[in-house]
Amino acid sequence: HRFRVGVVMAGLSRTLGIFGGFVAVVGAAFYPIYFRPLLMPEQYKKEQSINRAGIVQEDIQPGGLKVWSDPFGRK
Repeated sequence: HRFRVGVVMAGLSRTLGIFGGFVAVVGAAFYPIYFRPLLMPEQYKKEQSINRAGIVQEDIQPGGLKVWSDPFGRK
C-alpha cells in the first residue's frame, strides 16, 4: 500500500513539473510582448514616435479605413 502512494506522488510531481514548466515558458514569452509595454508606457510611446517619424498616414492608409490611433491612449 505504501509503495503505491509513492508511485502516485511521483507521477503527480512529474505532471505538475511539466505543467509548471509550460506555464513558465508561456509567461516568459508573453512578458516582452504584452506585460512590459503595460508596465513602461512612456518608453514605448517614445519608441513608437521614433519608429513612425516621417510616415504620413494618409499616404499609406487605404481609403475608408480608420486612421491610426495611439494604442496607449485611454478610450
